[in-house]
Amino acid sequence: MDEPWLIVGLGNPGPQYAGNRHNVGFMTADLLADRVGGTFKTHKSRAMVLEGRLGPPGGGGPRVVIAKPMSFMNVSGGPVTALSTFYRVPPERLVVVHDELDIGYGVLRLKRGGGDNGHNGLKSITASLGRDYFRVRFGVGRPPGRMDVATFVLRDFSSTERKELDYFVDRAADAAEALVTQGLERAQSAYNG
Repeated sequence: MDEPWLIVGLGNPGPQYAGNRHNVGFMTADLLADRVGGTFKTHKSRAMVLEGRLGPPGGGGPRVVIAKPMSFMNVSGGPVTALSTFYRVPPERLVVVHDELDIGYGVLRLKRGGGDNGHNGLKSITASLGRDYFRVRFGVGRPPGRMDVATFVLRDFSSTERKELDYFVDRAADAAEALVTQGLERAQSAYNG
């Protein structure tokens, strides 16, 4: 059987959020879409989706559905649940790519299950599907001084951070691809920085 994986990049819809730290999941999904070779289409689940295969061209890699929920981050659970139901993807074949405050900028951590660590997008998905899904956690670091967390994640990456952003997004896409093609342990040993 060729059951698909669902790879969800979290973010907020709209051009005003495109460069925000909170949208690094969307950035990673866009890069994965480029690799698969296709364009996102609107899906009835309130998400943009692209179906294809990951891995070398013509190599028959795993089937994937790459998705960007078009709801706001805090209510991502609705579209993600609708997609997992529509494509018959159980939580153990769901990969969520998201920003993570508690690890340094550009550092990746892959894991399965766990808490939401105050991340409202994860909280929403976990409330709908339980916590037994995979996460590619993309470190954005902590806000400076006393800056509010919401203000920090809804700001664009700094000019210094942007110098390395493409490299880090590429690594996050590599990590998601490795997770799907090689399994969690091998992906963790290669990408958990």
